[in-house]
Amino acid sequence: MQPVHIVGAGGIGCAIGYALRMAGLPVVIVEAYDRKVEAGNRDGFQVDNRPHLTADFVHFKDWQPLPNDWVILCTKCYDNAAVLDRLTVPVRLLPIQNGFDPQLEAFGHEFEGIASFVAQSDPFQPRVKITRPGDLHLGRKSEGDNSDAEFKALSSALVKSDLFRTKLVARTEPFKYTKLMYNAAISPLAAVSGIDNGRLLSDSLARRLFFALIQENHRILTAAGIELGKIGPFHPSTVAWILRQKWLAAMMAKFFEPSLRGTYCSMAGEIQKGRTEIDNYNGHLLSLAEKCGTPAPLNRAVRDLVAEMTARRAMPDPNVLAGLSPNCHVPEKDDPIIKTVKNAPENSNFRL
Repeated sequence: MQPVHIVGAGGIGCAIGYALRMAGLPVVIVEAYDRKVEAGNRDGFQVDNRPHLTADFVHFKDWQPLPNDWVILCTKCYDNAAVLDRLTVPVRLLPIQNGFDPQLEAFGHEFEGIASFVAQSDPFQPRVKITRPGDLHLGRKSEGDNSDAEFKALSSALVKSDLFRTKLVARTEPFKYTKLMYNAAISPLAAVSGIDNGRLLSDSLARRLFFALIQENHRILTAAGIELGKIGPFHPSTVAWILRQKWLAAMMAKFFEPSLRGTYCSMAGEIQKGRTEIDNYNGHLLSLAEKCGTPAPLNRAVRDLVAEMTARRAMPDPNVLAGLSPNCHVPEKDDPIIKTVKNAPENSNFRL
């Protein structure tokens, strides 16, 4: 098999590359930061406290894939344009990203991965710590079989890894939208406030906004008729039901909060750098909401707040969350949107 090219030596990229190297596949890791490239070629790369493994590290400016190479895209969505411009020959592109990017969608790739494990990367070395276990859902973007010989070889190598659980699925879109439902709630709130993911559940205002955003995201996706997949212990419809039972939601928050302490969203620190994936997260949800006529005041508020703070590269501040609270409205059970969903047929995607 030709070397697998992994673009982005962050947490997910290094974890995927390490799993492939453990299975004996050749790997090229493409990275734009000089220090990471130098460290990778000198010392190899590492996940948790496992042995260092070797791979070819190449600076992005010097990288050019060959025809039919596998290219696993593990960058942020705002870097997609630069990568796609580099793909001047036909390649087999497999993105593992969270957001929705129209330019990437237009590329026409067959396969995709959705990572729900959390991997924290050293900023200067290709060294990663998996801070929260989870799955890698892997399969075709749209319905179809996974009998492609090269894809089978690639996916088989990932299935063997014990770094994360690889689940082969017929279609990745339901899992990507479920990940969006959560990420578009976690990332903007944590990024503007600077708090870790645990405090989204322990701080009363942050928790109220977090739960309201998840519910608004679920309403948008449900109204748009989008199928959602199960990531984590509960299906999104169950999560939406739990969040409407305030006593149960509060109890579950206390249960899950310890496992999230000290973990940070992928948008952390990006506001100060002047670019985020907010348009690929909440911006995509707002487009869906507009098409199906679903109110999305909280998504609009967080999108505007992140954009405004990013424009001036503002430092995170927990106090900014108070300005979002007037938009934090959760429809009651007699809300027309909820009634429409509850009265939908059993075989409809509109079931809660």
